[in-house]
Amino acid sequence: MNQKEISELRRRFRPDQSAVSRIYGCYVNSVKEVVSYIDESLGTMPQEEAEQYLGFLKKTLSGALGKNLIDIVFSTEQVTDGEEHRLLMALRDSELKDGEIRRQFYQKIIDSLDMEDSNYLILLAHDAYDVPYRGKDGASLEDASEQTFRYIVCCVCPVKEGKLELGYCPGENEFHNCAPSQVVAPPELGFLFPAFDDRSANIYNALAYSRKADQLHQEFLDAVFHIEPPMSAGEQKEAFQAALSQALEGACSLEVAQAVHERLAERIEEHKERKDPEPLSVTADEVGRILQDCGVGEEQVSAFCENCGQQFGENAALSPANLIDSKKFEVKTGDVVISVEPERSYLVETRMIDGKKYLLIPVDDGLEVNGLSIDKI
Repeated sequence: MNQKEISELRRRFRPDQSAVSRIYGCYVNSVKEVVSYIDESLGTMPQEEAEQYLGFLKKTLSGALGKNLIDIVFSTEQVTDGEEHRLLMALRDSELKDGEIRRQFYQKIIDSLDMEDSNYLILLAHDAYDVPYRGKDGASLEDASEQTFRYIVCCVCPVKEGKLELGYCPGENEFHNCAPSQVVAPPELGFLFPAFDDRSANIYNALAYSRKADQLHQEFLDAVFHIEPPMSAGEQKEAFQAALSQALEGACSLEVAQAVHERLAERIEEHKERKDPEPLSVTADEVGRILQDCGVGEEQVSAFCENCGQQFGENAALSPANLIDSKKFEVKTGDVVISVEPERSYLVETRMIDGKKYLLIPVDDGLEVNGLSIDKI
């Protein structure tokens, strides 16, 4: 799925746009016991509640592709005769109306999910979207035939104790501490199945969501999809840095680090300006060419590409946004941390003075220490 397709589905999660008629789910306590089940009609509940339910489900389609939103790919064997895929298809094809299938799915999540002794709410909804045909210019054609995209959305929301707060008690005309209530927090994780690729159903893919890009809840992904757990954004960054430092051992200079960061940041910014809905990616070979431009030897470049192949797989497409923080350039020593605007990273230099390594930063006007202007150096 690309960003445009995700945005198209996100717009459906409003009471006047969605074909979601019922909300299903269950409330699970910290010892993995089901406290209660949910099976409610959106049409009979207050509009504010309906909007809150749809808002939680909509949240599972938010965040950055490759970070919070992870493409899940099923093998042909799974689609043909895989238990997990068969259960997901049964949920979708039954439009979630089969209570036994729902309970089987809930139990699979409950048995696997580690929510750190927290209560949580599992929510499920089915939607049928009559996808309008769009011409080459992107305009919707009213008289053109439509296809219906039928899919399910699931999210897992932590349920937390509300804080004791001073409140007005009308019967007593006094203020007292109000008893804490159970408050549903935004979803921690979830998914959409099947994927909405080329604006139609792709049962070979799903889209998983994680609120924290560095915590994908791989136990949940394995239980629901039974796939090789993908690397989180944080793990990708660590693997990339390890591949680079190992290959350039003894030759990784500040200039090389600056060049890699700058060139990848440029790619990210150009992609953003083009408003390209497809996710941005680079290969290890492309990063290798950046290293060559910095004067890194061919043997070390080859070692870097080989390391990336071992870490990510051969010819893997890497997301630059997962490899660097394009909004931050940080230089750290054992005692000092210096943050520099990425576009000004060239101001930082390294020098050997009297046999010691130094970082040099030119000072023009506006030197301040803790907000105090410094005039004399």
